[in-house]
Amino acid sequence: MAAPTNTFTTYNAIGDREDLSDLIYRIDPVDTPGMTAIETEKATAVNHEWQTQALAAANGANAQPEGNDFTGVAATPTVRLGNIAQISAKYPVVSGTQEAVKHAGRANEMAYQEMLKGMELKRDMETVLFGTNQAKVNADPRNCASILSWIKTNTFKGAGGVDPAAADGTGTRTDGTQAPFTEKNLKGVLAGAWTSGGKPSLILVGSFNKQVFSTFTGRATPIEKTKTKKVVASVDAYESDFGTLKIVPDRFMRQRDVLVLETDKWAVAYLNGRKFVSIYIAPTGDSMKRQILSEYTLVARNEKASGGVFDNTTA
Repeated sequence: MAAPTNTFTTYNAIGDREDLSDLIYRIDPVDTPGMTAIETEKATAVNHEWQTQALAAANGANAQPEGNDFTGVAATPTVRLGNIAQISAKYPVVSGTQEAVKHAGRANEMAYQEMLKGMELKRDMETVLFGTNQAKVNADPRNCASILSWIKTNTFKGAGGVDPAAADGTGTRTDGTQAPFTEKNLKGVLAGAWTSGGKPSLILVGSFNKQVFSTFTGRATPIEKTKTKKVVASVDAYESDFGTLKIVPDRFMRQRDVLVLETDKWAVAYLNGRKFVSIYIAPTGDSMKRQILSEYTLVARNEKASGGVFDNTTA
């Protein structure tokens, strides 16, 4: 039925106030599982260095005669390694007018933009550390060596794939021919890490190979829980012959890689006073400027404790 003649409706009204929610909805992911899992430490120089130590090989023929005199055995020196601190930054700029007007969903526009840029910076850093295949570069702009430049000892790779020449951050991986991710390949990497003395606790995977993982032995068929009316078709932990590992998908790593990590053998080192800082920039006009910045590098405390299954198919 039509409205009576001359009914005053919202279509004719001029003074109705707008209805804009004070909630702002965001879907973009901000979880950074790689950075979250590993430790943090302080750096005091652009070239952040550390040492690793190896023991002599076990000797099954170590039997000594009674009263034996001996000569000293050469000591195994430490290995000195280092990585370069990289600067990553975001730059929010807000006009004076935008800061002055009334906003929906936030009281202070610059504070809101600083928060967003901080989230974006964290995503960038996760991508730099776990999703790029870059070596360290000590020239402007400096690059830190990503995790792919360190993992060399315990790997499985496709045909034509080549590990970095040295596990020191100076080289990159050569990608090989992609092939399906298999449990056999993963077990080989886990065995290698254990033989080297490692105890991996985390497996980082992309979305496609997280689903492949859920089809491995013991979980080839979904399980229906009738009491809770749920069908469980995922694997979040893997109980291997060498310990239980957590399986975590990472949106920002390369989808072709599967990283097997002993998390306490990796760290992010931040230069003193340069960890997610907001720096005031003097205005050059009618605007406010900030620099959201981190200066950081990746510390590979001993890559032999970790490994990777590389060159996996992603579709």
